[in-house]
Amino acid sequence: MADHGFTTGFATARTATMAAALPATIGLAAASWVVAVWQMRGMDMGVATSLGSFAFFIAVWVAMMAAMMLPGAAPAVLRRAHASGRVRAVPLFIGSYLAVWALVGVAVYALYRPHGPVAAGVVTVAAGVYELTPLKRYFRQRCRDSGRSGFGFGLCCVGSSIGLMAMLVALGVMSVTWMAVIAVLVLAQKLLPPRVAIDVPLALAIIGLGVVIIAAPSAVPGLTPPM
Repeated sequence: MADHGFTTGFATARTATMAAALPATIGLAAASWVVAVWQMRGMDMGVATSLGSFAFFIAVWVAMMAAMMLPGAAPAVLRRAHASGRVRAVPLFIGSYLAVWALVGVAVYALYRPHGPVAAGVVTVAAGVYELTPLKRYFRQRCRDSGRSGFGFGLCCVGSSIGLMAMLVALGVMSVTWMAVIAVLVLAQKLLPPRVAIDVPLALAIIGLGVVIIAAPSAVPGLTPPM
């Protein structure tokens, strides 16, 4: 009887945790979009964008990552909530997941410099090539399947999305438009299984965009600040 009561109580707690996990994750992502767009207002200068102070950039970056990455992370959050059955497991998972992306932001701040269209085009071509590599396929699958810890899940998702994120940084790190485009691609890759008929044309389109940026940067709106 005692064991039955414990099992029933655990099942009830797990159900309540899962019921709260999805709206909490999506709600945090939605709030982060509002914060990120507000923080980025007036900052987009295309390839010439300046990051500002470290504290400002990290605040913006974490809001961006929460907005862009949490919708696609929702299935992993639900798996963690189901496995644990504890409410505190959800914020711990999300917090450690975002901590990985915060570390990526630190690296971006250390390495980033305002640059020109050629550099942006080269990074975009490299991002497209990365989409075709076995390493990308490995991390994409791991990002879809893993979820035992937020930190491990975050590392896999960084490996999966690093090319797309480098592309965002190169084209306009404070661009809401590019942020939205990359967010859609990241979400689709997290939720949908790999398909050659979709993934290869997408990679080739990214490579083609990079070539256009190098050859005719004026053809890409918002890439360079108005004279």
